[in-house]
Amino acid sequence: MTRLGDLERAVMDVLWDSVPATSDGVTVREVADALAGRELAYTTVMTVLDRLAGKGMVQREREGRAWRYRAAASREAHIAQLMLDALDLGGSRDAALVRFAHSVTGTEAEVLRAALSAEAAGATRAEAAGAARAETGAGRPDPGAGPEEGLADRIDAPVTHPAVADEAVDR
Repeated sequence: MTRLGDLERAVMDVLWDSVPATSDGVTVREVADALAGRELAYTTVMTVLDRLAGKGMVQREREGRAWRYRAAASREAHIAQLMLDALDLGGSRDAALVRFAHSVTGTEAEVLRAALSAEAAGATRAEAAGAARAETGAGRPDPGAGPEEGLADRIDAPVTHPAVADEAVDR
């Protein structure tokens, strides 16, 4: 997945923040108006949207002489893909995941536990996302329930994978 430049990110933020997934999208003029504080030329915004369409980040549909644009995927899907791409940069994915798990806050760990628990129980992605949003613990599945153990159990358990063991020694 392509990283976004500053202007591309600003344009995508407009699409993510103002265009519901069920919408027909927005025109170049509407995006330019939303970015009025940046004093960008209409043609600059048009070029950025065209490039984002070429990268597969936005979808566009012809409406008369104009195009209507909307994000091809949600902001969350984009960020998740960036995280997966970062894991593929090299080295051990397991070691990177362990380091990441140790860096999250308690609330973030609860979200991960709920998502992993829902996934282990065979939930759909939508159900897993709903479970992940239940950060407070009310109605949250038991992290130890089901065929998979919870994130905390994985973090606290002895490290047995060789690549992860090397990472654990480095800490």
